[in-house]
Amino acid sequence: MTEPGEVPDPAGQAPPESDRTVIVSAARGSANPSSAATSTAAAGGHNTLPPGTRLGEFEIAGLIGEGGFGIVYLAFDTSLGRHVALKEYMPSALASRVSATEVRVKSERHEGTFRAGLKSFINEARILAQFDHHSLVKVYRFWEANGTAYMVMPYYKGETLKDTLKAMGKPPDERWLKNLLAPLLDALTVLHAANCYHRDIAPDNIILLEGSERPVLLDFGAARRVIGDMTQALTVILKPGYAPIEQYAEVPSLKQGAWSDQYALAALVYFAITGRTPPPSVGRMVSDNYQPLVKLAAGRYSERFLRAVDHALAVMPADRPQTAREFAAELGIAPEGSPQHTGRPPERGDGGSRSRDDVTIVSSKRRAVWLGVGVVVFAAAGVGTWLMSGRAPGSGRGAAQSAAVPSASSLTVPAVPKAAAPRQVEPPPATGAAANPSASSDTSQHDSSLPPLPPFTAPGELARVAALGASGVQITVDLPVPRAVINRDKLRFSLTSNRAGYVYVFVVDPAGQYLQLFPNELDHDNQIAPGKRLVLPRPSWQMLAGDPPGDNHFLAIVSLAPRDFSALGMTHDSVFASLPHSAQEAAAEKRTPTSSPFAGTAQCSEGNSPCPQQFGAITFKIDAVRSSK
Repeated sequence: MTEPGEVPDPAGQAPPESDRTVIVSAARGSANPSSAATSTAAAGGHNTLPPGTRLGEFEIAGLIGEGGFGIVYLAFDTSLGRHVALKEYMPSALASRVSATEVRVKSERHEGTFRAGLKSFINEARILAQFDHHSLVKVYRFWEANGTAYMVMPYYKGETLKDTLKAMGKPPDERWLKNLLAPLLDALTVLHAANCYHRDIAPDNIILLEGSERPVLLDFGAARRVIGDMTQALTVILKPGYAPIEQYAEVPSLKQGAWSDQYALAALVYFAITGRTPPPSVGRMVSDNYQPLVKLAAGRYSERFLRAVDHALAVMPADRPQTAREFAAELGIAPEGSPQHTGRPPERGDGGSRSRDDVTIVSSKRRAVWLGVGVVVFAAAGVGTWLMSGRAPGSGRGAAQSAAVPSASSLTVPAVPKAAAPRQVEPPPATGAAANPSASSDTSQHDSSLPPLPPFTAPGELARVAALGASGVQITVDLPVPRAVINRDKLRFSLTSNRAGYVYVFVVDPAGQYLQLFPNELDHDNQIAPGKRLVLPRPSWQMLAGDPPGDNHFLAIVSLAPRDFSALGMTHDSVFASLPHSAQEAAAEKRTPTSSPFAGTAQCSEGNSPCPQQFGAITFKIDAVRSSK
């Protein structure tokens, strides 16, 4: 993995190929994402999957890149209707393809190394899936199958920093470098706050997105490091010039940490300015022949900037900036989003447009209205704007697709700092009732210290139910469709919960109809596992946007126990249960400041005592429009 200007590996061996996500430059300006992938397909080895291969709901469209430890494909997500990058764990020195999709270890003596790399591959995906930062590669989902593992990421269009610097022909100026570093340092702050460290920062592991040139830090290469550790192949896991001394050996006095990533990032700047990397850190321990930038580049950059880079390139960890924020301050870079920040525009908040590169960010303003459309048989839902069609009964339950490929890890994702948490759609306001374990129970005594009930509206009550949810049940919503064009766009959204439970989804449409969207007569399987993504609607009840245009208000509930909504007086004369206006008004009379009958009541089977009352909830809106213009 030697960069131009790096000191070659002492053994003189050619470094093995990378396993990191590869971005094909030919994708630039291409209207068809598959064009770049198909142009490289012929170069694929015998281990690559051919176009047309199905892995659950993902269909392989072409090859993006192949390395010594993994293969990256362009794939089409048939469930959400978008192109993605799908990465397969494939250490070619240890394993090979033995059937259409099956991967098998070549020799029993490689079994332990292969399994350790597989475990690290999945752990890397699990870590990346925690974060939602515009300069960190996003992992949508990951799973094990066919003797190997896969992770699905956004399909990024752009070119690597390595290629960009090469094409420049001269060193970039200080402003350009600060604009590059600001979002990267912000991303590292998010990682480090969760006690995660990248440990593989280099110009070929950063992509500048087409159009905005926003940098995105690509995958960690965790499997490569583990396999390198077990085979004692330092050329596999380290890049001389970028790797700090503490990465060469586990020495108690030289621990890895945030300062390790600071060293690599400073080495990247050194390379951008001088065209070569700093001397390998292991050699500097014996004889330090490092030439400081404050002398090499004096007059071309501010002294403050150069001294900050030199400081981060100190050999000993304790002599470097200890945090990314400290390093940013020394460089003269204000935190992203502050008025002083002079880099690329930060992500806009809820009322502004988003930059075209924010492909991993879940929008908090995405909307729609929906009609049901036919798949096999047509069955009118018969309520307001909602029509529905799905598979005939007995043709297979909608859960079959989600069972084919797990949506994410079955392990509960640990809590991460607020800045790193996945974006939630329209989170409800904080309320003192949120901790109430039985928010739906009636009470005859009203606490005079609580605010009076607001006038009843169906959308307003959905928001109040969300506010009454327990804070320990956290839900995120991903809306891939920004808005829905009537008679063209399908309803699509996905839910993720930090707790196992039962999912209930309600919607109030523009005509004021109150429907229970899920579970329904075609799909009763409403369980969700912690950390796993539940994509709705399932294939058995696909829905299309229809008249009238306007806002649909959704409420998603995840309850630790099944919930009963029969007390609301819902009617069940179609696919979706509905709540007439008279029943809505009757239920509204039973509200209290700390409870809502619209939240239902927990129902547990006999012997399940105590019955958990807690639920979490979140609201979101989708807007149906007649035209995308």
